[in-house]
Amino acid sequence: MLSRMKTLSCLQILTGCTNTEAQVSSILKYCNSRCLAVVPQGGNTGVVGGNVPVFDEVIINVSSMNNVISFDKVSGILVCEAGCILENLISFLDNRGFIMPLDLGAKGSCQIGGNVSTNAGGLRLLRYGSLHGNVLGLEAVLANGEVLDMLGTLHKDNTGYDLKHLFIGSEGSLGIVTKVSILTPPKLSSVNVAFLACKDYFSCQKLLLEAKRKLGEILSAFEFLDEQSMTLALNHLEGVRNPLPPSLHNFYVLIETTGSNESYDREKLEAFLLSAMEGGLISDGIVAQDIQQASSIWHIREGLPEALIKAGPNYNYDLSLPVEKLYNLVEEMRTRLDNLATVVAYGHLGDGNLHLNISAPQYDDAILAQIEPFVYEWTSKNRGSISAEHGLGLMKANKILYSKSPAAVNVMASIKKLLDPNGILNPYKVLPQSMIH
Repeated sequence: MLSRMKTLSCLQILTGCTNTEAQVSSILKYCNSRCLAVVPQGGNTGVVGGNVPVFDEVIINVSSMNNVISFDKVSGILVCEAGCILENLISFLDNRGFIMPLDLGAKGSCQIGGNVSTNAGGLRLLRYGSLHGNVLGLEAVLANGEVLDMLGTLHKDNTGYDLKHLFIGSEGSLGIVTKVSILTPPKLSSVNVAFLACKDYFSCQKLLLEAKRKLGEILSAFEFLDEQSMTLALNHLEGVRNPLPPSLHNFYVLIETTGSNESYDREKLEAFLLSAMEGGLISDGIVAQDIQQASSIWHIREGLPEALIKAGPNYNYDLSLPVEKLYNLVEEMRTRLDNLATVVAYGHLGDGNLHLNISAPQYDDAILAQIEPFVYEWTSKNRGSISAEHGLGLMKANKILYSKSPAAVNVMASIKKLLDPNGILNPYKVLPQSMIH
């Protein structure tokens, strides 16, 4: 059993943020020897409780570890500490003609160590892939204080097991990430943003397929939101106006293209939009004429989590589903809830990630009973994932078997026991306690 943190000496050691991996190592070595539970924290932007102490765990905050260690302008490889805020890294790279392969609505607060530890997805995954592909190496401190140096900067390295992948997405349950090496793409000069209206979800699907075929290498984002999402944005986001007045449409799609030839990219986008309009896939649309208009369009999509908070009580689910079935869940949820709550759906359609939200007048057991376990059972039946990009944390640790087989979870538990035999690292998160002890 994990003991409670009581000793004055422990409190003295653990006061304040850590500045180096050596300090993280010393703290973990101390805690491990006394079976003191530890919770790593960064920007605290997680939504599933992965960064939240359950009882009286020691908090290790890496915010002070916020230095860029190196940047190679030829390869685009950035090496930095885990406490670097994502938006600061974006600004650092922007000044050097590069971009982060990761972009999130929480970029002003979230930190790269937390992004890696949760395998954050975001708005650019369609173009640049997940962090499993972009992170070239990392440094992590194990439960016993051992510093595991995997901070490589090589594209190719087939020497043994690629251990860094164990720490990408493990939410601090196997070790605390202290440094990251990440491949950053060049910043391209031509960016176009289109905001389109579709009459039904089938048109959104068909539009995605056509975008992949006809926009190809310049397609960088394909986001969708439904009418309920747009209504929410108009009612709760400051300064937001309907981009396609006067009426609302059933579905909206945001398409972004990124390339190196402005006239070629614009011509390609316009040809695609003309074809989609003639084919009846879109009923209205605009292409942003400047950066300000593009930003205002993106604000609608990125501001939806904020709008939901302002609207009041909300049950939210981050799901991966086959694109053709994705909206069926939304419709079934509306049927189940009827007038009890408003079902709001949006997400990264390009990679099959649905953000399902149930906005309610108040938190109500009767509403929750209609949502769970139905939402998890439906997702499992359709071979989806109950967590597309937010992780499992505390809130969904016991739900992992909806997405992973018992055999797979047993292997995960074995790895956890091997790397953290005393179970001090982020307890009660990611895996069910019953499968660890």
